[in-house]
Amino acid sequence: MSQSLFSAFHSPAPDPKPPGDRPVKMQVLVTVKAAPNPSETYGETVCVAGVRADMTHPGFVRLYPINFRDLDSDDKFGKYQIITLEATPARQDQRRESWRPVLSSIEPGELLRPWKPRQVWLDDYVETSMCRVNADARERHDAKSLALIRPKEITDLVFEKHPGWTPDEQRKIDKYVAQPELYNPREKTPLQPPRFKGRYRYRCFEATCRGHEQGVLDWEFVMLQRQLAGHSDEHTYAQLRHKFVGMMCAPDRNTAFFVGNQAKRVRVFSVLGVYYPRR
Repeated sequence: MSQSLFSAFHSPAPDPKPPGDRPVKMQVLVTVKAAPNPSETYGETVCVAGVRADMTHPGFVRLYPINFRDLDSDDKFGKYQIITLEATPARQDQRRESWRPVLSSIEPGELLRPWKPRQVWLDDYVETSMCRVNADARERHDAKSLALIRPKEITDLVFEKHPGWTPDEQRKIDKYVAQPELYNPREKTPLQPPRFKGRYRYRCFEATCRGHEQGVLDWEFVMLQRQLAGHSDEHTYAQLRHKFVGMMCAPDRNTAFFVGNQAKRVRVFSVLGVYYPRR
């Protein structure tokens, strides 16, 4: 059992957004990098989430949009790294965890590895009832939109072929690629869809739980497919199942899912990342 940083309370809730639009300086332990989405302004944007590392302001935080193409590289900062940045409250997003990062202010800090240093920060956020999180989202506009859920039983990870971008998503990509760059000679490349979509099926610890099925929006799920671009669908499928079931959900792991909902569909939660320290 790891020592907690938040022994006075369980699953810290985020503060309400402060009034005004002045940037707030914060420290965040990054736990989630979601799969990139098409953007006509940036080519692709990524939702990053984590927990506040400011001891006086615990709770989850969502940072969006982040355009990794505008940072030095995709490795500007990684999962389980503490970053310092300025961010403004996302006023068009009612979710209290949502902030707009000032990209130029991001300063990467300590990278926590392996699991024990991460558990000190995260174990108090683990909950056991996805049913309760869903019910709260249906009943309250200010309910939590990010959570860390430990399933009682993971029954399957099901796959389907990605259908490709929607016409609106493709329009955004085409518009971005067609825009001239005056100060950046770097060639623009269109964002390609992954070959597979995935959905976890699991039951939480709620006595009346009838099961949950949530799409996987984890950056790693898409990046592994990119790394296997030259391989067959069968091989890619096997490697995805090996990592996201065989390894991350193995019996010797205390697996939990980072879940988050959508601003326009608050009842719809997806798996944004997997937390899998050893038992």
